[in-house]
Amino acid sequence: MPANSYEKPDYWSKKAFSEGYPARSVYKLQEIDDKFGMIKKNFTILDLGAAPGSWTTFLLRKLDGSGKVVSCDLNPLAKSVKGDNLVFIQGDLNAAEIRKQITENGPYDLVVCDAAPLTTGNKMVDTARSTQLVEMAVWYAQAMLKKGGNFAVKIFQNGSQQEILKNMREIFTSAKGFKPEACRSESYETYLIGINKK
Repeated sequence: MPANSYEKPDYWSKKAFSEGYPARSVYKLQEIDDKFGMIKKNFTILDLGAAPGSWTTFLLRKLDGSGKVVSCDLNPLAKSVKGDNLVFIQGDLNAAEIRKQITENGPYDLVVCDAAPLTTGNKMVDTARSTQLVEMAVWYAQAMLKKGGNFAVKIFQNGSQQEILKNMREIFTSAKGFKPEACRSESYETYLIGINKK
């Protein structure tokens, strides 16, 4: 496969652009919500690794002026992503000051994380970096979700997926893997879903 064929706008990319979303990843969240019914009016939602802001935009549209979305990323959100009920925190999710700001805006009904590491092309390195991000997101879910809250996180498929699911089953009534149709067929990403925090 030529290197640049991956970048050609596919059905989902075109659809995202036409519907005013910064990226195609929005349809993965839409599928997760359709299947698991995670987003409800008046929710306080934490979006980790949010830039450029497709998931944040979708969450704001679903909340329709109610509740609050707290988005965090090292990079700024796209200029089009805005809302009276949006709090954007720019910084490193591992930094104490950022954790403090996120904590002050919680607790949360839902934590979502579509963060991906800066990929190197080395599957082993990329997968290890992805696992670190997932473990950090699980920490946020455990620390900041209300009882009964839900969680969704992207992971690159590898050996650690089952171990993380095992840990998530300690935190949630149910934890499972789910690969949305909007994931590229050649992609080795999938999502871990935690339902009903104990």
